[in-house]
Amino acid sequence: MRQISSQMTFFYKRIFPTIWFGFLMIFVVSALIGMVAQRKLMLPFILVPTAMATFGYFLMKQIVWCLADEVFDNGQYLLVRKGRLEERVALSNIMNLSFSPHMNPKRITLTLREPSNLGREIAFSPPMHFSLNPFAKSPLVDELIERIDAAKTQQITSAIL
Repeated sequence: MRQISSQMTFFYKRIFPTIWFGFLMIFVVSALIGMVAQRKLMLPFILVPTAMATFGYFLMKQIVWCLADEVFDNGQYLLVRKGRLEERVALSNIMNLSFSPHMNPKRITLTLREPSNLGREIAFSPPMHFSLNPFAKSPLVDELIERIDAAKTQQITSAIL
């Protein structure tokens, strides 16, 4: 069983948001201390970090926090772990695989025929793959697409027989 999700997922989901919101909090607190010391209200030092925190929250919610923690390839199925939930996803149950290589982190989204406990879509970040070509295809994505197609074909063939 090999891991096909990035080792950096923990950093993206836990450490980076802590750094982001921690920095903003330190900035606001130090700005407040400075304003109290000077007895002068400087609204931009409160509003801008608040807007950055709000924007960061919604961006991380849409892009990072929805990622699966770990995804393992086990031949005919993928083992997906997100928080305390763990789900086996048969390759034949995957309706579509989409790849977003120009996002950070890169993202693979699996759309399922039958929803699982993790929902109808499962997104994860694949391992880093170095290439000087920004338009290069991911070998993992190509391999998964071929295997998903083979699983669907095998399922249709066995249903006909």
